[in-house]
Amino acid sequence: MAIDIAVHDWPLPYVQQLEVRSVDDIDLVVIHCTELPDLKMARVYGERVLYVDSGTGNSGHYYIDRDGRIVRFVPEDRVAHHTRGHNDHAIGIELVNTGRYPDWLDSRHQTMVEPYTELQLLALTGLLERLQRKLPKLKRIAGHEDLDRSEVAASDAPEQWVRRKRDPGPWFPWDRFSTLGLQRWFGR
Repeated sequence: MAIDIAVHDWPLPYVQQLEVRSVDDIDLVVIHCTELPDLKMARVYGERVLYVDSGTGNSGHYYIDRDGRIVRFVPEDRVAHHTRGHNDHAIGIELVNTGRYPDWLDSRHQTMVEPYTELQLLALTGLLERLQRKLPKLKRIAGHEDLDRSEVAASDAPEQWVRRKRDPGPWFPWDRFSTLGLQRWFGR
């Protein structure tokens, strides 16, 4: 059963500077959570220019708010910077969720406690179905935590190491999405 969704375009100011790609190269969706309090703050972070040479920053292609509203920051034919080593062939989908905010790298704050809303999960299902129809080579799905396993020194205890990325985390219901025909991928 296809879920009817609406996608609201809200292009990032630097979207025209992002590398152009063929949508025929896209074979992977990476699920993220924003690890921020709300969509407004996610937008602020997405607009930050981090790469001076290109005038671009980090963001996903799509953001799904807690109420199920879907916003597209970057079109599919542009490379968004969301997952090291996979941007050229992946779509990044960000679910608004606090994650470990604001203490991302504090060793005492590594448990993600906010569940995803039913409206977010329904919207994600509809978006994945739409992307599968639009992108014929799209066959795999991964969590950001599956593809970026790097560790860094904890902000509170530099002698301890914590994962850089833990999203979408333990609250994400992977089983629910197994019926869509996308293979869970761990980057190997």
